[in-house]
Amino acid sequence: MHALRHDILPPSGVEFAVALNFTPSTPSTLVNIITARSNLLRVYDVREQSLSISDHVESERDKRARVRKGTEAVEGEVEMDQAGEGWVNMGAVKSTAKQETATTLRFYLVREYSLHGTVTGLDKVRTMSSNDDKLDRLLVSFKDAKIALLEWSDAVHDLVTVSIHTYERAPQMAALDSHLFRAELRADPLSRCAALSLPKDSIAILPFYQTQAELDVMEQDQSLAREVPYSPSFILDLIADVDPNLRNVIDFVFLPGYHNPTIAVLCQSEKTWAGRLKEYRDTGRLYIFTLDLLNHTYPIITAVDNLPYDCLSLLPCAPSIGGVVILATNALIYVDQAARRVSLPVNGWFARVSDIPCLPLDKDQDLTLEGSRLAFADDKTFFVIRKDGIVHPVEIVSDGRTVSKLVMSSGLAQTTIPAVTRQLEGGVLFVGSTVGPSVLLRAARVEEEVKPGEEGGEVSSVPAAVVDTKNAMDIDDDDDDDDDLYGEVKPVVKAARNGAAPGVPAPRTRSVIYLSLCDSLPAYGPIADMTFSLAKLGERYVPELVATTGTGHLGGFTLFQRDLPIRTKRKLHVLGGARGIWSLPIRQSHRVNGTSYEKMGSGLFVGENDTVIISTDANPSPGVSRVATRAAKTDLTIPTRIPGTTVGAGPFFQRTAILHVMTNAIRVLEPDGSERQIIKDMDGNMPRAKIKACSICDPFVFILREDETIGLFIGELERGKIRRKDMSPMGEKSSRYLAGCFYTDTSGVFEMTTTDATVVTSNSADKNVTSTLQAAVTAGHSGQWLVLIRPQGTVEIWSLPKLALVFSSTGLSTLDPVLNDSYDPPAPSLPQDPPRKLQDLDIDQILIAPLGESAPTPHLFVFMRCGHLAVYEIHSVPLPSSHPLSSLNGRTAFLDVKFIKVLTRTFEISKQEEAEKTVLAEQKRISRTFVPFITSPTSTSSVDGSRTLSGVFFTGDRPSWIMRTDKGGLKLFPSGHVVVHAFTACSLWESKAEFLVYSDEGPSLLEWIPDIELDTLLPKRSFPRSRPCSNIVFEPSASLIVAASSLQARFASYDEDNNILWEPDDVGISLPQCDCSTLELISPDSWITMDGYEFAPNEYVNALECVALETLSTETGIRDFIAVGTSIDRGEDLAVKGATYVFEVVEVVPDSSSSIQRWYKLKLRVRDDAKGPVTALCGINGYLVSSMGQKIFVRAFDLDERLVGVAFLDVGVYVTSLRALKNLLLIGDAVKSVWLVAFQEDPYKLMILGKDIRQAYATSVDFFFANGELSIALGDEEGVLRMLTYDPSDPDSRGGQHLLCQTEFHCRKECRASRVIARRTKEDHEIPQAKLVAGSTDGSLSALTPVDEDAFKRLQLLQGQLSRNIQHVAGLNPRAYRIARNDTVSKPLSRGILDGQLLGTFEELGIQGQQEMTRQIGTERTAILHDWNLLSVPW
Repeated sequence: MHALRHDILPPSGVEFAVALNFTPSTPSTLVNIITARSNLLRVYDVREQSLSISDHVESERDKRARVRKGTEAVEGEVEMDQAGEGWVNMGAVKSTAKQETATTLRFYLVREYSLHGTVTGLDKVRTMSSNDDKLDRLLVSFKDAKIALLEWSDAVHDLVTVSIHTYERAPQMAALDSHLFRAELRADPLSRCAALSLPKDSIAILPFYQTQAELDVMEQDQSLAREVPYSPSFILDLIADVDPNLRNVIDFVFLPGYHNPTIAVLCQSEKTWAGRLKEYRDTGRLYIFTLDLLNHTYPIITAVDNLPYDCLSLLPCAPSIGGVVILATNALIYVDQAARRVSLPVNGWFARVSDIPCLPLDKDQDLTLEGSRLAFADDKTFFVIRKDGIVHPVEIVSDGRTVSKLVMSSGLAQTTIPAVTRQLEGGVLFVGSTVGPSVLLRAARVEEEVKPGEEGGEVSSVPAAVVDTKNAMDIDDDDDDDDDLYGEVKPVVKAARNGAAPGVPAPRTRSVIYLSLCDSLPAYGPIADMTFSLAKLGERYVPELVATTGTGHLGGFTLFQRDLPIRTKRKLHVLGGARGIWSLPIRQSHRVNGTSYEKMGSGLFVGENDTVIISTDANPSPGVSRVATRAAKTDLTIPTRIPGTTVGAGPFFQRTAILHVMTNAIRVLEPDGSERQIIKDMDGNMPRAKIKACSICDPFVFILREDETIGLFIGELERGKIRRKDMSPMGEKSSRYLAGCFYTDTSGVFEMTTTDATVVTSNSADKNVTSTLQAAVTAGHSGQWLVLIRPQGTVEIWSLPKLALVFSSTGLSTLDPVLNDSYDPPAPSLPQDPPRKLQDLDIDQILIAPLGESAPTPHLFVFMRCGHLAVYEIHSVPLPSSHPLSSLNGRTAFLDVKFIKVLTRTFEISKQEEAEKTVLAEQKRISRTFVPFITSPTSTSSVDGSRTLSGVFFTGDRPSWIMRTDKGGLKLFPSGHVVVHAFTACSLWESKAEFLVYSDEGPSLLEWIPDIELDTLLPKRSFPRSRPCSNIVFEPSASLIVAASSLQARFASYDEDNNILWEPDDVGISLPQCDCSTLELISPDSWITMDGYEFAPNEYVNALECVALETLSTETGIRDFIAVGTSIDRGEDLAVKGATYVFEVVEVVPDSSSSIQRWYKLKLRVRDDAKGPVTALCGINGYLVSSMGQKIFVRAFDLDERLVGVAFLDVGVYVTSLRALKNLLLIGDAVKSVWLVAFQEDPYKLMILGKDIRQAYATSVDFFFANGELSIALGDEEGVLRMLTYDPSDPDSRGGQHLLCQTEFHCRKECRASRVIARRTKEDHEIPQAKLVAGSTDGSLSALTPVDEDAFKRLQLLQGQLSRNIQHVAGLNPRAYRIARNDTVSKPLSRGILDGQLLGTFEELGIQGQQEMTRQIGTERTAILHDWNLLSVPW
């Protein structure tokens, strides 16, 4: 059985990050941040942005009324993040320091890459080439001991691999446990070398050339060093080459400020643990040694022993202080070059596990530092960000270079749960998280005067912590409803208590660090469990994936839908519009003269609402057009009806008139719809071909006729009329064109250079511009351009109003990755005899429109007749020096832009016969066009209401939204309609969030569902709960969700007489934490908790399922119940117990004060205690199957009040999952892999059919079937996906006793949640195929889809071609990435599952590249794309 495995969603979160100057800087870009998670690499710009209130936000008074008290943004600080999460605690900074300009930092996604390798480290280096371009290079390390050196190429706007260094065949990697080892990457601050940790206490060193002197010593050629910027690498064995006691490496870092590269290594000479501390304690050691890269000698500078056994990581200090800070579980330890140690305990345990002398413990301090991250704010202050997100500042108190003590302040704020911290310039700190959003924080030190009597004030006006007048931060904790998490904080000052010295009061100042939030990267973290529920999309119900994501206070629910979720506000049947709808902002005032509106003419008019709607229908023939205006609150009135079909309409003459294009005429209408002027489209007295398309851009009008000729008109503002425009510079009058459009540039990207070397920008009306463009920059307009497509596929851009060719390229017809100016003259496109037939690869639609969120940039949209859709991002580029600024091929002007392809899609479209010209065929015709729009989506959070998105909607039988967000990049979302005939953004009813759509459901007014997030490949909504959920299930009878929350409780151990065995007996000593759970019944409509059930403080949920059990309470005898399996912890001296619960969801009378009509509660039917933990549950034929320790029980639900056992089976060690199909049962085990068992009822019996004989940890097992074939999909903890079959006829199966492994595919990520859904194909078998959707611990979502034999053979051959013939990022091998290690077979079993990550690159190739790939394997390009379209849908 064959299958395709592809990612629906990429990994979420940030595991590794580095700040560097990677891409050529722009004035607003400060630095780049590159992040990585699993196999996803993202490149961001960090741009400085002024905090200006946009002109389309509602009045300030309304805005302030919606903001909660205490969260208002003040000068120098931004409101809570745009994603609206409540987890970042922002207070009001009451700073006395004056800030001239309020600016903040913002993330902008540049590119993202899906790699064929798991990233284990990122760092930056500077090579000799960096001296030329002033840019850093990126080092990436991978799990299989590889280092890749990457740089940015501005020519292709992409990553380029300089080199790859592999150590996977080093003798250290031959160790049996090498797959458990994670290679860590570190780089020298001065870029002299990089280091990669290897197993067996070894480090691979990669030296880099930095100066000409090094080359002279190495006797290398300098030109060669620019191509090969490194010298041969070598492996440093720490035990043999440095010190015999340097073993069991914990962490290592490079230290700054040394003449030679210097490494500090934290290790453990003898392994120990808490129960062995009497024999071995303080086994940690720190070694600091230098690397002599020429002589290969490694002298030790400092060796420190007797460090705590639980040391976790190192933080190098600034050269002004020197030394390192060691993070241990219970303390912070500073060690300098002279081996002097200064310890700061954070709880009472440190004195019990270590003999190191330390500072006295604060009496109320009881912290743990596991999972914490450290980062310096300045030379003498660093932050400790604990695993719950609490930020503590720590001051290094020193006398000169001698450190005397460390002082930790109380928690200042709660931010994200940290995985990585990176210090940027200017006190900016990046905190990356794998389980939630990552944040960019800014720390600023301010001198503040201490006023008398201030100490007793409120927290909102007093710094949250002041330590020896050196350090404080002021951030209120505003998490959910806790206005003050830490109580009243009194500052510590060296003076009298009232803040003034006795006698004469003197003003005193203290240095305070303010920490403010700049921006955040949205992420939802790992997927713990998931289920499908029902959601309403317009008028129908669609599946919605509900996932439990995040951990700690970042936990909650994330909801995904395949299509962009919308809701219908109302139907507008009176409007019609099956052939087009245009909603226009026309001024209804009387026109006094032509100049009275010129001052108001600038800008995009985003502040004004639409006033007129024009709609058109083809039925009744020859069509009808309507001009509608708003009548009452929600009604429309149609004062004017015009016979004939409208091709296009737009505002004209500074929005005082309507320009109306019909199939045979161009008309100018007054705002009320009456006609002002009409120009018949005639050639003398002969009628021309019908107008099929037009583009209107005040003051120009472009029309395209059915015979592929064009017309151009220009409006005269003084007369208020239009006239034909001379097109002689473009060639013959009878020239043919496929498509065309106007573009008005307001972004400044379009820059034109003329032959007199003057650069002309689009919006430089007030500057010294050349005469070529002087007339085009009319009052109130930026630069305007005309884009045309010739029949041979050439794209041309002409300047307006003096038609001059400024850009020409032939690469668009084959969808090349980069389009540059070919400097060709105008291409002749005369009519052919016989007339040219339309080709599949002809361009059907073209548009240039802005896309983006805060700073929209122009993009080129292309649609071909064969169904290819491509989007190009437009970048300004300097004119190459190879072309002197002289007249090239008669060209006198050049547009300094290039086009970078950023999105490709292939749609299966229904083609209409060209010969059909009947009225019926005209009515059936589907119009596929690009419609640009600007929207301000509705939001329930006060800070997100001002967000504005510029996007494009693609109409037709594959309707799609194309949008770009600042942090998510370009995305295409299906709209969910069968067909959309017409679309327009509409603000007629004073809402910037509404759209008029004529779809298969008729004309209706739509809007997006509030708080929709568009940063991922699937539209999502987030519902933070401030606690994680471990399990979730959908209850179909009541359409409710049941979830198990995972909490922490204090654990106390008792003996059999209920006497407590141990209690905290000292300062800073506390009881341990243990897991506990609660059950919640949640309504998916409003996401409120209707009811719940609280388990014991030492009891937590392992399994939660909705099972159908036999009952007497329904007519059918079957009813859905909620089954719960739990574990009960009783300490390490007593065995674990468990319990099985059965709940029923019952409807009750709602509270009269509640607005919800129907209310439900959880009713406990039975609780059945077990002698072991109940780790897995499922239902089979009306019975409940549950695990108890090493047994499986099948039980009947007797009289709705007790569980009666009918069958049992002894199984493996620890059951991880149970899955049932009819009377077949799959049992997944933590050691014994998977068993296939059959259940019979007469007599009751469980029979073992087959077992997997190898040992594996089965994290998920599922039945996978299609077309009469059955397989077992098994996922293990290493991320290997195996397909097993039960085949008694095969001799290797020993009569079916052994399950046969057919395929092994390495997913490289552990799957903890999976759901089997039905997949129905056009063949429509009686039993649908199974499709497996799996959620992973890195937040990615993948699908396993059955593939038929013919398509599999085609795609298998293509996969081989792609892996060999495409340049992969970082030079990685896609085939090796998917091979699972198996010592029992001679060659890998990797042929049965296709790699969707690799096959997805085929669609992104240009057409020539696709033809080259498919020609070598003897198949058609269209057949491959057809297969991929059928298989790659999410669900």
